[in-house]
Amino acid sequence: MEINRFEKGLEKLAAVDGTAGEKVIAALGDIAPDLGKYIVEFAFGDIYCRENLNLQERELITLSSLATLGGCETQLEVHINGALNVGITPQKIIEVFMQCIPYTGFPRVLNAVGVAKKVFSSRNISVNDANL
Repeated sequence: MEINRFEKGLEKLAAVDGTAGEKVIAALGDIAPDLGKYIVEFAFGDIYCRENLNLQERELITLSSLATLGGCETQLEVHINGALNVGITPQKIIEVFMQCIPYTGFPRVLNAVGVAKKVFSSRNISVNDANL
């Protein structure tokens, strides 16, 4: 039996975000449940399940997109955690933001780095740790 878009999306969401993604979807349940369904089905069931890019590549693209957009700090926090969950190093996350400076400017990159600092701190991660 073929699994549906929602089930595929939930599996991929869990692979990237663990329980954090489920919490985001649950938080929409009382105000915009269809929005949560669309995120699971479309973003994770359709887009994240496509071939040719692995989860690390998808998260790197997502980080740069969110940083460039600006004003997406809540989503950036979720995806920085997701990037760490799929094996992207803190150093590489910071380097992605550094790469955005010429294209998006210092203010948005400073905001993204600030979110990264918050996430790293909450996970007891240091970008200067030689073991990373």
